[in-house]
Amino acid sequence: MNTFFCGCGSRLHFENSGCLACGSAVGYLPDENRMAALEPGDNGLWKATGHSRAPDRLWRMCRNYELESVCNWMTPADSGDLFCTACLLNRTIPNLGVEGNRELWGKLELAKRRLVYTLLRLELPVVSRFRDPERGLLFDFLADDKIEFAEGQKVFTGHSSGVITINVAEADDAVREKMRLNLREVYRTLLGHFRHESGHYYWDQLVVGHPGIDQARAVFGDEREDYAAALQRHYSSGAPANWQNSYVTPYAAAHPWEDWAETWAHYLHIMDTLETAAAQGLAIGCEGRNRVLSNTFGRDFGEILEDWHALRLVLNSLNRSMGMGDAYPFVISASVAAKLTFIHNWISEATREFRATPAGVT
Repeated sequence: MNTFFCGCGSRLHFENSGCLACGSAVGYLPDENRMAALEPGDNGLWKATGHSRAPDRLWRMCRNYELESVCNWMTPADSGDLFCTACLLNRTIPNLGVEGNRELWGKLELAKRRLVYTLLRLELPVVSRFRDPERGLLFDFLADDKIEFAEGQKVFTGHSSGVITINVAEADDAVREKMRLNLREVYRTLLGHFRHESGHYYWDQLVVGHPGIDQARAVFGDEREDYAAALQRHYSSGAPANWQNSYVTPYAAAHPWEDWAETWAHYLHIMDTLETAAAQGLAIGCEGRNRVLSNTFGRDFGEILEDWHALRLVLNSLNRSMGMGDAYPFVISASVAAKLTFIHNWISEATREFRATPAGVT
């Protein structure tokens, strides 16, 4: 995550909808990757203050910002969109008639915006399935309660044909922690779910049908293996004893699709966390010198991984000093590093192809 400042010079956080110092309304401009103080204009539109490529451009608050206060993103007034880039991806929101669901929805939206932020920084295609029925993305935020479903029916977080479903209960910290303990996981976060499921979506978009798919199979395995049987084997027998040598998590060992999605999620963890550290000007004492962390985007992944190894040690040490568990309780083996590098290079090549494709041609 980048570092943002209000026009008054005060620090702004990605979650802010107002500046605590000067009281200005603020919003995130995804087209410009910046938080901006807002000046009201005519007809409910806004002008963003500060440096801009188009200083006279007018903006509209996302409808979920203006009416629901669960978003802080803006959309260009001339686009005609009532919802921002992230909220256009919604197909189903939680039932707001259920007590507590509005708060959980806010947490879901924040995690989704963080996901979309990183996807846009990677220059990956982010388009609503309402706009592109064949290749677009949608989110369903569903709860297994009696109001939405028949009694006893459960919602499973997952991806299918461009639709990512997130169980609303995952936004409840207490419920999610209980599930983590029951499943003996070392790490379970709402943002992690979004990143993992987006991996399944981008497998379909970037790998399926690609002439180089056999390269992906050589790294992650053949995804044509029976998925249901693989999951049944995983849940009955668990991961192989030496899973750490080849996989970033035990679940990644279940099936090549899950290996890709788990590795994809960790790639996004690394890229976003390192961007945050670099934006803060963080330097880490390493081997007798200060290692100044650099922006992750557009760099060789070997260099990125060196920065990550240095940073994760600091993150984990800081957490231990506060009596908390490790921020990143994972070991990146040589095999996992190769998989992360593969994803980095695959994305880089895909975005070069996107830029080379004439507008309107798919």
